[in-house]
Amino acid sequence: MGEPQPIFDPLTPAAIFLVATIDEGGEAVVRDVLADLPGLRRSVGFRVPGSGLACITSIGSQAWDRLFSGPKPARLHEFPGFLGAKHQAPATPGDLLFHLKAETQDACFELAMKIAERLAGAATIVDQTVGFRYFEQRDLLGFVDGTENPEGQLAATAALVGDEDPEFAGGSYVTVQKYLHDLDSWKALSVTEQEKVIGRTKLDDFELSDDEKPANSHVAVNDQDTNGNIIRANMPFGSVKDGEFGTYFIAYADDPAVTETMLTRMFLGSPDAAYDRILDFSTAVTGTSFFAPPAGFFDALPDAPAPAAAVLRESPATNGVVSGDGSLGIGTLRRS
Repeated sequence: MGEPQPIFDPLTPAAIFLVATIDEGGEAVVRDVLADLPGLRRSVGFRVPGSGLACITSIGSQAWDRLFSGPKPARLHEFPGFLGAKHQAPATPGDLLFHLKAETQDACFELAMKIAERLAGAATIVDQTVGFRYFEQRDLLGFVDGTENPEGQLAATAALVGDEDPEFAGGSYVTVQKYLHDLDSWKALSVTEQEKVIGRTKLDDFELSDDEKPANSHVAVNDQDTNGNIIRANMPFGSVKDGEFGTYFIAYADDPAVTETMLTRMFLGSPDAAYDRILDFSTAVTGTSFFAPPAGFFDALPDAPAPAAAVLRESPATNGVVSGDGSLGIGTLRRS
């Protein structure tokens, strides 16, 4: 198994999440940036001793086809989107994801700037989210986030591709979403009511008993014993000026179906709940899927695809030339 990227490192006080789309004709520059990323991270990290600067780089499905020839991660696909009777999880554009984390924000910011400078003219940053640690790993709803992450070998089993796809063993499927919280409505609830929405106690972070925990609580809907395990690296973000407060959800899994099963239950419901009650207070505004290759992938990238002119072919269906239409293919919403 290849050495994974640092997805198991403890959560840091600072993080930046960059999502980019590749511009038409920008593939060669993007490949150069991907190959240089380990060196860029070392250069910035060396200047900020003790920062623990890390960069986890992930690639989307359509971007993979534009950047590389040869095999592709077996289960890599675009984020499908989920349309429920009351709430929806949109699919939004994204070819590249850079998950930067460190003990200090200056290290994250410097590396983010260097990445953006190198990508200029070849890719467009479509989302930048600055995450921060909030008290004892709490989200802006006031609850501890990520308590049920598996540990040790269980974490590796949950997050890393294994022998089922040996070409990409040590990699991980990544799902990201931005959720905006309606804090006014949330704060109007009593602590007891909030605990029933989440399924855990607010102060000391203990899971409610089965008798106390509603079937539509966040914990009950996302029970990992039922759905499977993922590694969450969620971070709070917000703007006081704009009145936006949220959680950046990021999940690493050995199979994207595990995360998508959880989202199906959250948005489309299950036999026990119409939807996850937390969605009455948290709105998903983005949704994108990626694959984080093993660390060594960037030291020897696969060859680029053959030039488009070399792969044009006659199509009996159209009696003409078939080629790509240049679509970003950002995905569609679906109903189960």
